[in-house]
Amino acid sequence: MAKKWIYALEELGQEHLELVGRKCANLGEMTKLGMRVPPGFAISVDGFEKYMQETGLGKRIAAYFASLGEDLKKSVQKQMDASRAAKELIAATPLPAAMADQIAKNYEALCARYGTPDMPVAVRSSGAVSMPGQMETYLHVKGAADVARRVLEVWESTFNTRAIAFRLEKGMPVDQAPIGVAVIRMVNAKSAGVVLTVIPTSGDLDHVVIEGNWGLGESVVSGDIDPDNFIIDKATLAIEKKVAKKTKWVVASAKGTVKGDVPLELQDRPCLEDDEIRELVRIALSVEKHFGVPQDMEWVVDQDLPYPENVIWVQARPAKFTPKRKEAEADYIVDQMTRLFRR
Repeated sequence: MAKKWIYALEELGQEHLELVGRKCANLGEMTKLGMRVPPGFAISVDGFEKYMQETGLGKRIAAYFASLGEDLKKSVQKQMDASRAAKELIAATPLPAAMADQIAKNYEALCARYGTPDMPVAVRSSGAVSMPGQMETYLHVKGAADVARRVLEVWESTFNTRAIAFRLEKGMPVDQAPIGVAVIRMVNAKSAGVVLTVIPTSGDLDHVVIEGNWGLGESVVSGDIDPDNFIIDKATLAIEKKVAKKTKWVVASAKGTVKGDVPLELQDRPCLEDDEIRELVRIALSVEKHFGVPQDMEWVVDQDLPYPENVIWVQARPAKFTPKRKEAEADYIVDQMTRLFRR
């Protein structure tokens, strides 16, 4: 029996991180928690390895990197050249017909589920090892052929220069980095952004911070604009608002996504209603409680759905933050006392 390499999100959970990557495993876990997550499917790391093996590309890329030897570690230019060469090899090697057909069948089943032919989807990388910003994401992808093309381009991005440099720095094999791919239904975003259940710069665990903008969340996570900022007290749910003048947004178009001008009537308006803010906080705190650690989550508000069904989640991961100074000082004192008694 052929080895399975495509999974519905509902089949996945935290225990599948190595199989489908962190993003897909988290989406599956969020689905199990009853969170509103866009439906879709995951292409596992086995899919990447199947492609590399069946086309013979894995051996060719391994031989190419082996020929570069230790010089690759010493030169950024050589890393850039290697990135370009590896990506060109993948671009010139189409998916085996049977693999392309299986991706098409899963995509078409997703379209049929919503009665929307050529439904727009997001095609996102999902690495088992966290490498933020080093792999590609493609939004508003339509049609089975374009979905398959974008899957290949996500796989290409495992050989981005930054990804190669990361693997060299970490002592990981540079010629292979199998990743999962998430294919999920695009949300018709009214607004989008991030929520953290800790203030990352201070380690304040008593408040939640939400940042957002009109349109898709790419404008927020990329840092291209000053987003709206909301600080919420976990105990009282009191909201402190800092509404930015939002002049640019990222929106869907017939050719994918485009960056454009926010309409004047929206530029000074908060991108979230108070009820939407509190729903984001309610869910985020329940996820924090489930995982036992502060969370860094991505949200989208769907303009086609009523509240609260319009609050959709597309990512959840442990938050990175600086511990509170008192805690840091306490750790320092304990460490110094331990060293003293060991003398």
